[in-house]
Formats: sequence, C-alpha cells, structure tokens
Amino acid sequence: MAAQLNLITPLKSQTNFLPCLNLFPTSNSNINNSILTNRSKFTTLRCSAATATPTKRSYTITLLPGDGIGPEIISIAKDVLHLAASLEGIELKYQEMPVGGSAIDLTGVPLPEETLSVAKQSDAILLGAIGGYKWDKLEKKLKPETGLLQLRSGLDVFANLRPATVLPQLIDCTTLKREVAEGVDLMVVRELTSGIYFGEPRGFGVNEKGEEIGFNTEVYSASQIDRIARVAFETARKRRGKLCSVDKANVLEASMLWRKRVTAMAADYPDVELSHMYIDNAAMQLVRDPKQFDTILTNNIFGDILSDEASMISGSIGMLPSASIGQSGPGLFEPIHGSAPDIAGQDKANPLATILSAAMLLRYGLGESKAADIIEAAVMETLNLGFRTGDIFSAGNKLVGCQEMGDQVLKAVDSRVSAPL
Repeated sequence: MAAQLNLITPLKSQTNFLPCLNLFPTSNSNINNSILTNRSKFTTLRCSAATATPTKRSYTITLLPGDGIGPEIISIAKDVLHLAASLEGIELKYQEMPVGGSAIDLTGVPLPEETLSVAKQSDAILLGAIGGYKWDKLEKKLKPETGLLQLRSGLDVFANLRPATVLPQLIDCTTLKREVAEGVDLMVVRELTSGIYFGEPRGFGVNEKGEEIGFNTEVYSASQIDRIARVAFETARKRRGKLCSVDKANVLEASMLWRKRVTAMAADYPDVELSHMYIDNAAMQLVRDPKQFDTILTNNIFGDILSDEASMISGSIGMLPSASIGQSGPGLFEPIHGSAPDIAGQDKANPLATILSAAMLLRYGLGESKAADIIEAAVMETLNLGFRTGDIFSAGNKLVGCQEMGDQVLKAVDSRVSAPL
C-alpha cells in the first residue's frame, strides 16, 4: 500500500460518525464513507452532495480564485482535482466566480449576489485567497475580507476544521525542536459564523471625552455554542478521545457561557476527556508542548489565531487545508493561508494546501473518498521525491516553483492509474 497523507489520527472504532464529515480514517488510512446519524437532539452536518444518492457521479464545483496567489493555486488545484476525479469516473463541471478584491474591481462589491447564488447552487466550493494592499484603504463594507465573511455567513458554514500534522518529510521545516514537533497531529475546530467577527453593535463613535473610538461585540447564543461543541466532541471521539476547549472565561462573559455550555455537553460524551484552557495559555502551550493536544474547540477569533500558529508547527502555512461545513448545502474548502500579494504572479506560491483542500472537497463535500485518496497519496509521493517550494525547502531537496510543484503532483496522480492504493 502506498503511503498516504493521514490528516487525522485514527484511534477509535468507526461507529456513530459525525454526519457528512467523515474525518476519521481507519488504521490503514482508508476512509469509510457512510453517512451517519445521531440522536435527534444532536447537531448534524450534511453537505448536499455528500448526502446525495450513491449513483450520482456528476457534480458542479464553484471556483473562487480570489486575489493575489489565489488564481495560480486554484488553477493548479483544479487540474489535480479534475484528473483524480476522472480516474474514478467522476464528472466535474466548474463555474468560476469573482470574490474579494477581484469582485470589487469587476462589480464594486466584494461578494456579488450572483457569486453567492451560484455558490449555493453548487455541490461544493473551492476558494483560493482574498485580499491585498490595493484594497486596504477602502471602507470596511467594501474590503475583500468583508466579502469572505459574507460568503461564510451566506452559506452558513459554521464549523471550520483545520488539521495540523507534522509530516516526517517536513520535520526539518518546523521552527520547533525535532523532539517537540515530531508526531504532532491535532485538529482545530473553529466556530466560523458568529462571535466578534459578526457581533452587533459594532462601528465607530465618540466617547464622553470626545475621543474617537472603535468597538466590536463578542456575542454567542447557547445554540451557536452547542452546535459547534457537538462537532468538536464527535471529532474528538473518533480521534484520541481528548478535547480541549479554549476560551477566556476568567474575563469574558461570552466565554463564561461558552464554558458552561461545553461543560454541560460533556455528559453526552463520557468517552471524551474534556479540558478547558485560557487562550493565552493555549497559545503558549501550543508551541511548548503541541503533542498534548488532540482536538481543540474554540471560538471564531481564537480559532483564527491558533490555527495559524499550528500551521507553523507543521512547517508552513502553505501546507494546511481546511473545510467549512454547515447543516445543509455545499461546503467551502480553502487553504488557511492568505493571498500573499508580495509573491503573486512570481511562481513562488506553495499550491499544496489548496491541492489538499481539493482532496477534502472530494472526501467531505462529495463523499468521493477514493479520488481524495489519490490526491493525498500523490502529494506524499511528490514530497517523498524531494520537490519543495521555497517555504518548505531544506538542503538536499529540489527547489521548484508553484507550477512545477503542481505538475509533479499531477504526474504522481497520473502514475496511480494502475497502481493500487
């Protein structure tokens, strides 16, 4: 059996899975694609395509290249996605739509209504990256980042799953000591559509001293906490059975409610070891002893920070994919890195996070695990052959650009036509 990219550690039995999000490979890294159900009071996540009839082998994918390096990495990931799917007899149709800065230039807004409408009607969405210096001085409602928040909210993809694994081929790329980083395998479950990024009131004003102020609101309802906590408990149950909920309950009322609701839910999961940690301590512990973590549950802003920190433990932010899923409709799949406008168009970007996001799209969005296996194995094979972009380069390997890295993955995919997984 070829080596495969094991994004999530398998340690528990394969019963009572989280619906649609089949995050838990068996011991030989093959994925069981059953659509799962829980008790009616449980939150269930159902991607539209992944819960479609088993005979469906044709899907529509919305491509959102975005800005900066986005168009480069999406073009490469699309080629890999298409080839892997075709090898499994899957027909993919694509619709490319503008979002972020490119949409501002075309339409005057960061998320055109047509883009959101097309995305909602597709089976899955693959996003590149948004933002850039060009649009930094626009008013907030017109910034590219506002379009991304509107996209997540419009799709109601509230559960963001970000795996961080230190691959043996990239152990020398991490900034941590080998003995600290080796064997790290964790999952950040981030609430994505609530919290301070969406809370009201927000804005600018003047205080009683006549000073200009800016203000935001961190707010969570019980139901918003419960549904993301359920995802995290189910994820931890199928990994190593450990869940660390990260908050700031010693200061913030929203975190106090968060901890209360998460603690209460633990009664439904006696097989999951729950712990709590303040965000400042969690940020420190993540670099001091990352192997202590299995599954991390946290809110929107804390998850944004911790998942980026975790990416550097893995060696590069250019390696990490993500999946954002809701209770229905298509999922949103994207690399966790930004648009990197400083290297856009220079053939320097690492396309692997986007390629792996395409594999997550196949596995979690469409329920096509065999095609996902092909992509993940091809990435591993490319790394085994020593090909590296600048962000993961080390002595003794071959430095390549974005396009050649994509070409090498394509070659590895193509070579698997007759090779069993």
